[in-house]
Amino acid sequence: RPRLPRRPAAPPSPPGSASARRPRASHRSVGRFSPLPVCPASLIGTTVAELLAYLVLLNCARKAARRVRGGAGAAGVVPRLRVVRCMAASEAAQLKSAREDIKEILKTTYCHPILVRLGWHDSGTYDKNIEEWPQRGGADGSLRFDPELSHGANAGLTNALKLIQPIKDKYPGITYADLFQLASATAIEEAGGPKLPMKYGRVDITAPEQCPPEGRLPDAGPRLPAEHLREVFYRMGLDDKEIVALSGAHTLGRSRPDRSGWGKPETKYTKDGPGEPGGQSWTAEWLKFDNSYFKDIKEQRDQELLVLPTDAALFDDPSFKVYAEKYAEDQEAFFKDYAEAHAKLSNLGAKFDPPEVSPPSSHVHA
Repeated sequence: RPRLPRRPAAPPSPPGSASARRPRASHRSVGRFSPLPVCPASLIGTTVAELLAYLVLLNCARKAARRVRGGAGAAGVVPRLRVVRCMAASEAAQLKSAREDIKEILKTTYCHPILVRLGWHDSGTYDKNIEEWPQRGGADGSLRFDPELSHGANAGLTNALKLIQPIKDKYPGITYADLFQLASATAIEEAGGPKLPMKYGRVDITAPEQCPPEGRLPDAGPRLPAEHLREVFYRMGLDDKEIVALSGAHTLGRSRPDRSGWGKPETKYTKDGPGEPGGQSWTAEWLKFDNSYFKDIKEQRDQELLVLPTDAALFDDPSFKVYAEKYAEDQEAFFKDYAEAHAKLSNLGAKFDPPEVSPPSSHVHA
């Protein structure tokens, strides 16, 4: 713990003066706590993420010092300060290291799509009409528990948890809620997508009984696709532009009939992998994040590519079509809107500790 150098003693006050009668709070008397810690030399040249963690502690120390200065009253007794640890739910340095480990997993397993889905499905249970946490659902790590993992919409996500669990074991200072969103954001960026303005510090739920009920995630083949998308995403507080932008993430991945009931067992684009072969993809290059999803859905010329009813609705519904047409023509506009929508989705329902946490530099625009 950094300490201040001992200050030279002040000259004695004249006998009988007010300052002579008033006891002074000493540096040592406050629970051996330095009220104004300085940045040690070991932090010079360190990473932004580590500095952020230090600044949180520095802020706590300053607040504690102000309380002590204000509470050492006329009684002449300086209360002993009980130091409480003040930090984010996830440690910034561990988040940075975990991100590098996730990147290595992506290089060897090509699991970008399922990690994106993992983050989305943890946060996508949010209900804006419920104020209480965790009843409102959202990004709280609940997807690790069997009751939620067994929901029909989460079929296959056990494989994602198996990939992520060793990282959680290695970095216990990271919550599941943060790790799911970190994995999802890293997968998007490593696939060529935009840099995402993420923040971390989400709190985990602690018991299976806190999981949200089934039925809050979108269905692939509803009777009224556009109405269904609005019903699900409006409940989360998202609008038509965000619905269309987020749908563009289908540029990654495949649908497997044994999991979702949709798609072909394999196509010319998926029969040889990479990764586990099979399934039907929305795009020819299904591990590359770009705007080809909108182009392919609009043209529908390749029968080897998947088009779900909720995909077709993006060009059938007049309001959705405005954004879908725009993204098919302008990838930069798609990336901008997607980055904002993804970050918003990742925060839905989350409880942050402390409430305001700056994001690691790896996910922030320079």
